[in-house]
Amino acid sequence: MAKKPEETTTPPPAGAAKAGNGAQPSLNVLAQYIKDLSFESPGAPASLRGRDKAPGININVNVNANPISETEYDVTLTLNARAGVEKDVLFNVELVYGGVFRVVGFPQEHMLPLLFIECPRLLFPFARQIIADCTRNGGFPPLMIDPIDFAQMFQQRMAEEQAKAKVQPSGTA
Repeated sequence: MAKKPEETTTPPPAGAAKAGNGAQPSLNVLAQYIKDLSFESPGAPASLRGRDKAPGININVNVNANPISETEYDVTLTLNARAGVEKDVLFNVELVYGGVFRVVGFPQEHMLPLLFIECPRLLFPFARQIIADCTRNGGFPPLMIDPIDFAQMFQQRMAEEQAKAKVQPSGTA
C-alpha cells in the first residue's frame, strides 16, 4: 500500500505578520515530481575512460512559479549540467523538478520571495540527488552540485527585470 506523502511546513520569514483572521502564515509542500529528465552520453563508452584532466562542467539553474489556485502554486526548478573536454561532450543531464506548494496567510509583498527563494530551496536537495544518481548510473562519478543561493538569483532576476523595464520604450498616445 502506498504511503501518502507528508506535508512539510516552513515557518514564516522573520517579520511576517499574522494573516487577517489570526491564522499563522504557512507554506506546505503538497507534492514533488519529476516533470522532465534527460541524460545523454553521446561518446559512450569511449567517454567513460579515465582522463588526465578533469572535464569542464557547466551548470545552469532556473526557477519558475505558476499559480494553480488561490493558495496553491506550481514551482519548477530546472537544472542543466553539461560536462565536456574540449569539444567533446561527456554527458548532458537536464532535469525539471517541480513541487506543488500551498501558501496561506503571507502578505502579498512576501509572495515572490517565497515562491522564488524558499520553494526552490526546499526542492533543491531532491533535485541534486536525482542529478547525482543520473550521472552515477550513466557511468560517471556522481555530480554533487554545490548549494545554490536562491536569494542572490532572485535579486539578480529582479534587477534584470527592472533594467528591462527602464529600457522598454514607453507607449505614446
